[in-house]
Amino acid sequence: MRVLVINPGGTSTKISIFEDKTEILKKSITHTREELKSFKKVFDEGPYRKKLILDILKQENIDIKSFDTVVGRGGLMKPIEGGTYKVNDQMIEDLKNEVNGEHASNLGAVLAKEIGDEINVESFVVDPVSVDEFQPVSRFTGISDIEKASWLHALNHKAVSRKVAESMGGKYEDYNFIVAHLGSGISIVAHKNGKMIDGSGGRSDGPFSPERCGGLLAYPLIELCYSGKYTREELVTKVSSAAGMYDYLGTKDMIEIQNRVDNGDKEAKLVVDAFIYQTTKEIWMYAASLEGKVDKIILTGGIAYSENIVHKISENVSKLANVAVIPGEMEMEALALGALRVLSGEEKVKVYR
Repeated sequence: MRVLVINPGGTSTKISIFEDKTEILKKSITHTREELKSFKKVFDEGPYRKKLILDILKQENIDIKSFDTVVGRGGLMKPIEGGTYKVNDQMIEDLKNEVNGEHASNLGAVLAKEIGDEINVESFVVDPVSVDEFQPVSRFTGISDIEKASWLHALNHKAVSRKVAESMGGKYEDYNFIVAHLGSGISIVAHKNGKMIDGSGGRSDGPFSPERCGGLLAYPLIELCYSGKYTREELVTKVSSAAGMYDYLGTKDMIEIQNRVDNGDKEAKLVVDAFIYQTTKEIWMYAASLEGKVDKIILTGGIAYSENIVHKISENVSKLANVAVIPGEMEMEALALGALRVLSGEEKVKVYR
């Protein structure tokens, strides 16, 4: 089976080609602000990005008709359970209407369907960011106006969980995991028998990250909002991309921060220690969601490349469960494998409604 994988991001479009489970081509197209500024909305970028994808395939002498399926990164659609979904008109309509916001990933389904339709093959998305499998008690916040929702790194969470489950001789649905995705955004999630039943995300709750605030104290936050120090837009930007380690240390670069720690920078060490402390607390907290029955703790994301941070977190949680480390992200592989599971009959395709 030959699979074309399309992953649109804010300033890039990544494509990969898989022959069954083997990646045989990987390309990343960078988009400058100048190139994108003529488009009023993300959805308007579709034809531009599609042409670039087709141009690369032509340059690589790859016949577009050689693909058995096309799979795209899922965007901000309505809340759904995890799995592989066939792209349909309702999905495209919801993404076009931005039912849960505007993001470049909304183009993943569109590009996959357009190319798939042209060569008469099915198109899919896999475990989009809108996956919401929270149990009812996980949604309560203490204020009826605010309900906790699931906005997590679902694609990578479920991909590393499947990989670890396979290494343990079983399936994802057989185990309970706590997965900590540690990157520019942090998400720590309790996985129970194949469902993400509770978790935290980096600009609403959980630990702070290189650029996001994590959970904040409610009353001081209210005071800050009405202090006149920030406009609404400035504060949204701050908690989303200018908080966390950046706010404390003036950089989001984890390699630079670790170098500062290694060179004796006490402030940098304290910030990193605080990050490790908060992450450890969060992992232990979600053990309660699993009634203490945790088969494995999985550390993933870009920060999982840091041996120092991984070692200290692992030491702090070792009494709870053994730790598996899968650094980086498995996005392209996860998308391809999701489509292949459906085409091989291992998994049933899901219908977006």
